[in-house]
Amino acid sequence: MGGLIVILIVLALVVYLVVSSIRIVPQAQAYVVERLGAYQDTWGVGIHLKAPFIDRIAKKVMLKEQVVDFPPQPVITKDNVTMQIDTVVYYQITDPKLFAYGVDRPIMAIENLTATTLRNLIGDLELDATLTSRDTINTQMRAILDEATDPWGIKVNRVEVKNIIPPAEIQNAMEKQMKAERERRESILKAEGEKKSSVLIAEGKKESMILQAEAEKEAAILKADAKKEAMIREAEGHAEAIRKVQEATAAGLKAIKGADADEAVIRLKSLEALEKMADGKATKIIVPSEIQNLAGLVTSIKEVAKEVPAEEE
Repeated sequence: MGGLIVILIVLALVVYLVVSSIRIVPQAQAYVVERLGAYQDTWGVGIHLKAPFIDRIAKKVMLKEQVVDFPPQPVITKDNVTMQIDTVVYYQITDPKLFAYGVDRPIMAIENLTATTLRNLIGDLELDATLTSRDTINTQMRAILDEATDPWGIKVNRVEVKNIIPPAEIQNAMEKQMKAERERRESILKAEGEKKSSVLIAEGKKESMILQAEAEKEAAILKADAKKEAMIREAEGHAEAIRKVQEATAAGLKAIKGADADEAVIRLKSLEALEKMADGKATKIIVPSEIQNLAGLVTSIKEVAKEVPAEEE
């Protein structure tokens, strides 16, 4: 009975040793294995078997990219302004063996290295350049940290300056400067708006005057055309009247000629024309010599007419 118990204990111990010697390395991890205190191997993803009592897992290393946010660090700029700057470092372990044996407490080493590098870079910049040169600072810090951490099996992928906190008096001065700058821009924009408004008003007046001048020009042209048309019609009327008179005169002369009128009749017609001329508004009338002779003939006729009744009596 006692022997059976011993056998069971031995079997249980063997099973325990076998189970404890089997290790499964998960994805994105690596195990650094030591044998009798010395580096033996680096296990990757999968099932591994270690020797009992002589092998041990010295360090489990995470191979994924990791992020560490360091607290604000006091730095002094070139123009002697003390600021608080905190950084964020993105790193990845590329060699688990170097990471395990390269440096003690590597994260603290990266933090201290980041602080010293940041002080060196900011010390060469003035306050305004520091506030506007984050990309330059990030690039330079990443290059310096990546080179320095390469012997530790660490690759620095990115470094970001998270916050830059100047002193309170500097912040107040910056706020006042920003306020003054905004007011200046507002004044410039207002002046430009008023300028554009004045230009638009002047252009509107100019266009209005041009349109008014063109309208007056068109009106004058239409008025001149109407006056010209009226004068043409009036001239045509006068010409038509003259033509009618000439036709009537020609018809009268033709009728007289057809009636074989003698010289006395023609002279009487001339007297009738003289009578019509006298009814006009002319102040001076020129009487032809033929009509004057006719007037003497009429006087003689009147005298003869007076003598005829006297003789009959």
